[in-house]
Amino acid sequence: MKNNRFTRRDFIKKTGTAAAGLLAAPYFIPSNVLGRNGFISPGNKITIGIIGAGWMGTSNLESFLNEDSAQVVAICDIDKEHLTEAVQMVNSKYGNNDCSTYHDFNELLARKDIDAVVISTPDHWHAIPAIAAAKAGKDIYAEKPLSHSFNEGVAMRDAVHRYGRIWQTGSWQRSISNFRFACEIVRNGKIGKVNRVEVGLPFGHKDFEGTGGEEAPILPPAHLDYDRWLGPAPFAQYAPARVHKNWRWHLDYGGGQLMDWIGHHNDIAHWALDLDSTGPIEVDAFGEYPKTGLWNTATKFHVKSTYKNGIEIIIAGGHENICDGKTGTKWFGEEGWVHVDRGFLDASPKSLLKDIYGPNDIRLYKSPGHAKNFLDCVKSRTKTLTPVEVAHRSATPGHLGQISMLLKRKIKFDPDTEKIMGDELASSMLGRSYRSPWVL
Repeated sequence: MKNNRFTRRDFIKKTGTAAAGLLAAPYFIPSNVLGRNGFISPGNKITIGIIGAGWMGTSNLESFLNEDSAQVVAICDIDKEHLTEAVQMVNSKYGNNDCSTYHDFNELLARKDIDAVVISTPDHWHAIPAIAAAKAGKDIYAEKPLSHSFNEGVAMRDAVHRYGRIWQTGSWQRSISNFRFACEIVRNGKIGKVNRVEVGLPFGHKDFEGTGGEEAPILPPAHLDYDRWLGPAPFAQYAPARVHKNWRWHLDYGGGQLMDWIGHHNDIAHWALDLDSTGPIEVDAFGEYPKTGLWNTATKFHVKSTYKNGIEIIIAGGHENICDGKTGTKWFGEEGWVHVDRGFLDASPKSLLKDIYGPNDIRLYKSPGHAKNFLDCVKSRTKTLTPVEVAHRSATPGHLGQISMLLKRKIKFDPDTEKIMGDELASSMLGRSYRSPWVL
């Protein structure tokens, strides 16, 4: 049987041939012509279509089912088992059988009575439905990281701006009080000038499905449209270790722990430092890759991003000297430090943890909840807590770090033009070739 091992060298070759022509200047629609699609559901609810009903899709579905101002009316998934389970959740919640099902997201997007979509597909399937949704006039809630490649992120950002849509990224930590408070401590200068940040991420490959990364190709199950699951990714024979939760461990579909988490903890690092509209000027990264098996993303990684103001952000997984071997975000200032994670907040000196603010102190965007923030912004046509341009910047060090790790060299980057400087091969790896017939 043919060896389907996909190596780091293969990845460089594939991405090196990708077209980098996705960069296009957005044009803007006047605010007076923006708004919902004109359809008002009973009770003035925002009508929602779900695209992707797997692991995170189910979680996001539950969030919107619990919002009184939303009405989920349609589900799209290419796995019949996922589709059936999701529809049952919706119909059970509403006590009817009104939820429609789709195999093709374009059919869902064609419905004029749907205001917004929730996209929870694998990373390699973020850009195409997101851009199509923006063109169709839908507002969008989508999973992090924003995109599978840097150029996809640019194209998604430009489409959302061009068509005047509301966007919320699933970087929900910004909606949690301890993360916001930690960022306010830093933003108000309470630890003094910051010169270094550590972002601790998980590492390794976690076998969520119990498949193992060594599986040989087999026929796909009848309930899964595997060719469409691959979509724009290169053709590869089906193996259970490729799909569903474990897709994130293969470079054709995800970016390993680095990209799986960068939209959380690095997003928080940027928020505290007011870096939401810029990026690093240099990225220097190294990683360890599996020598056997189907999975080929880095199991350990260390990404150093340097910004114009001299701040260094170290994003690492599997390095005990980063964040004291823990996960989360830790800022080091001249007068103290702050470390935040899920369910955790610590600082030195401890007095920083007292919520004492004056009238002139900076208070950051306070969310009523991530799903509700999105729905509120759909109604008001104002920016969400994690809009598309912010998500793109949060993920940028990860995209550049992947390229630096794969090429084993430092990347120089202009955050204003969003171009890699003086490295043609690295620049070509900002985008990806799509398998026919898929295009952005």
